Amino acid sequence: MSTRIQAVYRVKAEPSTIEARARGISVEQSVEMPVAPIDDPFVINDIIGRVEEIKDLGGGDYEVRIGLASITTGYDGGQLINMILGNTSLQDGVSLIDAEFPADIVEAFGGPNLGVAGVRARVGAKGALSATALKPQGTPPATLARLAYDIALGGIDYIKDDHGLSDQAYCPFSARVPMIAEAVHKAGQKTGIPTRYLPSLNGTTDKMRQQIVLARSVGLDGVLIAPMLCGFSTFQALKQENPDFLFMTHPSMAGGPMSPRFFFGKLMRLLGSDASVFCNYGGRFGYSPELCRAIAGWCLEDAPGLKPCLPVPAGGMELKRVPELLDFFGRDVMLLIGGSLLSAKDKITKETEAFCNAVRSY
Repeated sequence: MSTRIQAVYRVKAEPSTIEARARGISVEQSVEMPVAPIDDPFVINDIIGRVEEIKDLGGGDYEVRIGLASITTGYDGGQLINMILGNTSLQDGVSLIDAEFPADIVEAFGGPNLGVAGVRARVGAKGALSATALKPQGTPPATLARLAYDIALGGIDYIKDDHGLSDQAYCPFSARVPMIAEAVHKAGQKTGIPTRYLPSLNGTTDKMRQQIVLARSVGLDGVLIAPMLCGFSTFQALKQENPDFLFMTHPSMAGGPMSPRFFFGKLMRLLGSDASVFCNYGGRFGYSPELCRAIAGWCLEDAPGLKPCLPVPAGGMELKRVPELLDFFGRDVMLLIGGSLLSAKDKITKETEAFCNAVRSY
């Protein structure tokens, strides 16, 4: 018998319809056709989804647990999300809040290349880490390289491209990445801190492969990727082809009928995120403290076969909040401050130094 993913949905329904809704999801996410005509024993016994549990949460909300055959995923990232959410994402009143993955799924996807320990080791850190993003759109490569140099002089651990920096005519990847890599390296020679630069991948799978080759050629060992933009199968392939690379994941387009704690804390980790960026509480996206704590917890919890993934709260962060956020998240975190840090302009090196000192003093 096939192992089964335990997919957990939150469903809004009338009491008289919830059993039919649950059966409908189990069929939609497995065979996607009326069950009655199916006479193949393998399909009946091993493929059709099973309603495992329906729990009444009150107020017309139900938690529905459905067993879905692992083999239907083909152990492919895109097919995985297709089989646990796919067509059901188009239905009103249904969201995916969790999925418990059996050992064959965990083994096939493998999780983070480096995990928390590896992300720390790259920059010689022992506790919490610091990060920022290069912005804004429209800035030419030489200006971004100078900005990266000034930030790296402040001793920051990680500098990433803003996810909106791709391969635009005003800032092509092939020009931007070597210039920024060289600037960050020069700053590191002065500070003694091995700041890492993570360029943002974009385009087709083949184009991203070429971008990783370029990144390697200039001494880089990590990248930023937005799995909802490039596709889960592409992310899976690039991660598995580059087992020595650090992959930071960006949340663009991650809103929708999927629990944020599942997406950022469990799915990204399974697919290979070493550092999962998510929207922090008190910023511009409205996540609650409870949700952010849950995301971080799922990134870090013990999971057989998977290294822990570093939570990276971001979005509207400010330097004055560093002590509060470290008290909240603890040492297993990377704090990402972007626009607020960049607002320091000609004082950015000193502002970065203050940020890094606050993080390292925790």
